[in-house]
Amino acid sequence: MIDLERRALLPAGLRDILPPEAAFEAQICETLAAGFGGHGYERVKPPLVEFENSLISGAGAAVSADTFRLMDPVSQRMMGVRADMTTQVARIALTRLTDMPRPLRLSYTGEVLRVGGTQLRPERQFAQVGAELIGVESVEADIEIIAIAVGSLREIGVPYLSVDLTIPPLVPALMKSMALSDEEYGTLRNALDRKDVGAVREYGGQQAEALCSLMDGTGPAAAAVDALSDLSLPEPPATELERLRVVVEGLGHRLPDLDITVDPVENRGFEYHTGVGFTFFSSGERGEIGSGGRYVATLNGAEAGDDNGEAATGFTLYVDNIMRVLPVPQQRSRIYVPPGVPADDLKDLRSDGWVTVAGLNETVNSSVEARRLKCSHVWNLGRAEPLEQG
Repeated sequence: MIDLERRALLPAGLRDILPPEAAFEAQICETLAAGFGGHGYERVKPPLVEFENSLISGAGAAVSADTFRLMDPVSQRMMGVRADMTTQVARIALTRLTDMPRPLRLSYTGEVLRVGGTQLRPERQFAQVGAELIGVESVEADIEIIAIAVGSLREIGVPYLSVDLTIPPLVPALMKSMALSDEEYGTLRNALDRKDVGAVREYGGQQAEALCSLMDGTGPAAAAVDALSDLSLPEPPATELERLRVVVEGLGHRLPDLDITVDPVENRGFEYHTGVGFTFFSSGERGEIGSGGRYVATLNGAEAGDDNGEAATGFTLYVDNIMRVLPVPQQRSRIYVPPGVPADDLKDLRSDGWVTVAGLNETVNSSVEARRLKCSHVWNLGRAEPLEQG
């Protein structure tokens, strides 16, 4: 490896984002954030690093294993680099914004860093854009947050958008009465994740039929809700199923052309969620382009109803995955402007949509210099002249 290659080498999962991709990413982030702002979601900007105990408490416990730790040389306390921004927004809502009226609508954009990547996303650093609706338990909040995410994704051109709904606390509520050991619980949970009917019947005990019926309820929302409505469940799971039904119905009225599916036993990635969860997909990307759901915004792991815990729902969109399903935007035309052209002329050109590349030194042939600097036109005697091809 030559010295130049060694200097350019980056750790696995990290990369430089170059033109025009970097500008495209920034454009997506700003367009989405502006859209959220139009719905009343005000923007916050948490720090990249904060004390470990606040970063991974409450909902943050779900990403504890993904969090980089380091020692703060000033306070001598452990800090963490954020692996997700949801828990930071919750902290802000419960500390800095306690006097703001509820429901509190907040949005954010920023980079996150994780200890390791996954098979679908090997990148360890990537941009997140999201919104949180804090301080309200109503089903209408779930419907609003999903509808805003879908509308915003459609506005930037994400094709063939669909949403998959799940109820993370449903299966644990059924399994709670089974007195399972940790090993048995893990075995049954893995069987449900694999949709292994035989294993669920073997390990499901008195809840085997109910769990298998839940798996049968996986699929298009209308059919799934009908199938699940026939289940006889104890009160907490039955309440969650009814909430799912109302969410599906509400989304159907608000977004009648949205492709909605239901997977009532899906739990992976929703470990801290307390109600309806959801994942956004586009047919052009095999991984999800966003996810979210209902949770309790807490400090130090408070429960719903505690003085420092509030009901919340929100979503996070993954900009790197979104970029893979969007066409690369057409670049604005670049025009080379020789030295000495008045600044007002350059300003007028930019107002007309040009990217002006100002010459810094006199050159014998402006066309050659323009071509070298990747320009399509050259400014000559008060006119924009196209460069000859070739």
